[in-house]
Amino acid sequence: MSKYSVSEENHIKAIFHLQQDQDTVTTNELAKELQTKPASITDMMKKLKTKKLVNYQRYKGFRLTEQGNKVALNIIRRHRLWEYFLSEKLKFNWDEVHDVAEVLEHVSNNKLIDKLDEFLGYPRVDPHGDPIPDAQGKIKSSKKTVLSALPLNTPGIINNVSDQSSEVLEILTHKEMNIGTRLEVKKKFDFDESLEIKIGRQAAFTISKKLADTVYVQII
Repeated sequence: MSKYSVSEENHIKAIFHLQQDQDTVTTNELAKELQTKPASITDMMKKLKTKKLVNYQRYKGFRLTEQGNKVALNIIRRHRLWEYFLSEKLKFNWDEVHDVAEVLEHVSNNKLIDKLDEFLGYPRVDPHGDPIPDAQGKIKSSKKTVLSALPLNTPGIINNVSDQSSEVLEILTHKEMNIGTRLEVKKKFDFDESLEIKIGRQAAFTISKKLADTVYVQII
């Protein structure tokens, strides 16, 4: 059993993701992310501070401690391994795995997770291209360029999708733009900044800049 409740783990993981883009996370930001009331966040921060998982000062925001980061990376590792398992072994679509993994990530038996990692062949990324932390919490990241910034006629391979909502993944699936897909940007339109995309021998098609901003590629 985990030393932390499901609610505590959800808060820890949310803080980890939010703090990647800023120095500290505010109560209101975390409340919005978790769709709860600021007062509930304040109560939880007091609990996590007592457990030495966050550095928290009222009205000044908070960040995870070193121990908090370790816990967060362990949760993320479990989540992404389960996503990979659901996709590769049970053939879930990539827009279906997140919600199921949100439940399975709280199964925290370390032996089980290590065995799962071994069974899967130690995958480096999940179905959306996000890196999977190893047992020590280390992440091997790869170089990536946002699709909207890919130079014209330059081959790239999709290696990550930042917006993993079912709506975005549904569009990408319809366009056959999956992790590992090789493509080129053939034209960028000034009017609305949309892009003309070419994949193999398929007919070229157009996508919005908004969609292109969620897709990352590795330049070949």
